[in-house]
Amino acid sequence: MLESSFGLAFFLKSPHKGSKIRAVYLRITVDGIPKETSTKRKWDSTRWDQRTERAISTKEDARSLNFFLD
Repeated sequence: MLESSFGLAFFLKSPHKGSKIRAVYLRITVDGIPKETSTKRKWDSTRWDQRTERAISTKEDARSLNFFLD
């Protein structure tokens, strides 16, 4: 029987300029083959927790982004 694997990861991708505002990307991995796509959302890198892959804050904008990512 063949085994299948599936994974989702959200991360910030830095632009070529040295800005703190970065694009939120989604990486989907199926059977070891990764594909990336943009969520068309931007977020401040100082307010992002890479370990949990979520925005850090209790403000409405962070709640809205986290709800979108869920």
